[in-house]
Amino acid sequence: MPRRATSHTEAVNSDSFLDIVASVVSIMIIMVVMEGVRIKKTPVQVAIPANPAAEALKKDLATEQALRGDVLRTAAEIEDLQRETLARTLQRNALAVAVARVDQAIQRQRRQLDGGRQADFDLARSLSESKQQLRQLAQQRRQAEGATGKPVVVESYPTPLSRAVDGPEAHLLIAHGRVVFIPLEPLLKQLQESAQQQVRDWSNQSEVSETVGPVDGFRLKYTLERHDEAASDDNGGRGGSYVRLKRWSLVPTADDLGEPVRLALMEDSDFNKVLSKILPGRTTITVWVYPDGFAAFREVRKALYHRGYAVAARPLPQGELVSGSPEGSQSAAQ
Repeated sequence: MPRRATSHTEAVNSDSFLDIVASVVSIMIIMVVMEGVRIKKTPVQVAIPANPAAEALKKDLATEQALRGDVLRTAAEIEDLQRETLARTLQRNALAVAVARVDQAIQRQRRQLDGGRQADFDLARSLSESKQQLRQLAQQRRQAEGATGKPVVVESYPTPLSRAVDGPEAHLLIAHGRVVFIPLEPLLKQLQESAQQQVRDWSNQSEVSETVGPVDGFRLKYTLERHDEAASDDNGGRGGSYVRLKRWSLVPTADDLGEPVRLALMEDSDFNKVLSKILPGRTTITVWVYPDGFAAFREVRKALYHRGYAVAARPLPQGELVSGSPEGSQSAAQ
């Protein structure tokens, strides 16, 4: 009968195994605590996207502060003028009282004289007044000869002659003290697409009006009309009808489009950002301006000339919209 083999393997010590497991768990707990402390001390960086409304509000606040400064300066100037006027008025009144007293004293002295001496007195008085006037004129002459005239600044522009615009053209509108670029080309492109659709759907009406846009704060309203051509020798005895553009007008969607002129001429303005995309020397800047914006137009024209742009002015009657028609005039630039 075979003998059973005796096993010489020692039993595993359970206490040592538990110690090893406890050590590993302790190390893991320490690592977790250290990682939590590190994460707690790490600053949290949250990327906040730019809010267009906040940017617009910031720009409006800057405009409001600039206008508030202008109002305060104007109020201070008005107050200074009022004080100066009051001082001048008091001085004039005092001089008038002094002159009246002197005249009364002279009249009293004259009444105390007889007829012959009164004539001599009047003659002496006239002579004294003439000498006083002569001294004043001599003093004014010396002041005029010794005064240094202020230099007169004459602003020169490229040429006083104008020429018809026959190349690329960009359009500006100056209204309510603000300046804004007019997106005329994109709106005219929409007009062409809309007009083609209107022609395809044309019925028997004499004219049709439609509006396209808005683009950058402007809508374009246009009118198409039907034109009937009678038969004649010029067209080979054949008459007909066709549709043509009668007129278009730009309608702003708000009164505060663009930027105030003073802010627009600053280096980092939206106006200059758009202007930097327009090549000088090739593109003519046509400025549409109302009568109350002529002073602002001169500032804008000066800035454009210094950058090398040709400028065409299109004055508008107050309240009239920017508009055009096939029979309209062409811009003339300087």
